[in-house]
Amino acid sequence: QVQLVESGGGLVQAGGSLRLSCAASGSMFSINAMGWYRQAPGNERELVAVITSGDSTNYADSVKGRFTISRDNAKNTVYLEMNSLKPEDTAVYYCNADVRRFGRTRNYWGQGTQVTVSS
Repeated sequence: QVQLVESGGGLVQAGGSLRLSCAASGSMFSINAMGWYRQAPGNERELVAVITSGDSTNYADSVKGRFTISRDNAKNTVYLEMNSLKPEDTAVYYCNADVRRFGRTRNYWGQGTQVTVSS
């Protein structure tokens, strides 16, 4: 199967920055779109940013101008650069990938990484 492994979360002060990484591993697969979601306590999981195989990007209004999503296809890795962080950005961030394997397409999720922004 395919596994997504996230890293880069942590504790930062408001106004600080973090860079999240998500690397896909496995065999005989290709990745279409990849995205980042987040879920804060008491809230539903929400889409933060998505990047297609053609490198088109879309962002939630709450993070536009502050976050940047990118990917390195040679490394099967997607990144989320988070700048000017706010306390309301505090959440567990999850990587998601649309994966094609053996002629089928399905979504895979990472384990999640905690981002905490203090005021």
